Amino acid sequence: MILINLLPHREAARKRRRETFQATMVASALLGLVIAGIIYWWFQMMIEDQQAKNAFLTSEIKVLENQIKEIATIEEEIAALRARQKAVEDLQSDRNLPVHLLSELVQQLPDGVYITSLKQTNQTVAMQGMAQSNERVSEMLRNLSNNTPWLSKPELVEIVASNVALSPRDQRRVSAFNLRFQLMRSSEVQKALDAASAAGK
Repeated sequence: MILINLLPHREAARKRRRETFQATMVASALLGLVIAGIIYWWFQMMIEDQQAKNAFLTSEIKVLENQIKEIATIEEEIAALRARQKAVEDLQSDRNLPVHLLSELVQQLPDGVYITSLKQTNQTVAMQGMAQSNERVSEMLRNLSNNTPWLSKPELVEIVASNVALSPRDQRRVSAFNLRFQLMRSSEVQKALDAASAAGK
């Protein structure tokens, strides 16, 4: 006997394929959502981890900035202490400078020259005086320049002819001069003397 299937088998197969396709699409969508959720979660974990690292670095940077400020303050204090120490050492070494100045002037002034005014500003000494002639002033400048380590860089500011009354009848023609020179510090003189002795050996 021959059996004839009169049921709509093509529609049933088409329906099964459609249902299979829909189920596949739903499963793919769910799988895509799960994968997207995993990726999102992974990125969130990476972001949170990086934010935690950034927060740690920020706190460490603040600590370092505070330490740098403290170091800068300490360096300023050290510089101030060194400046004070140098000032004290300079005062200590320069306390005998007026003695050296007067002693050297007595030795370096030639006959026929006398001083009327002497003024020291820092290491510069301004001197005014009278000389019997211009040649005496030149000799004094040579002496100040070459014969003493305590005095250096003599510079003649002004020299003018003048008259000095020794008595109502006796007037002398003199040269009034104005010059300045540098008074050397004790440390500088010691260095110069050490260099000269080393060169002499």
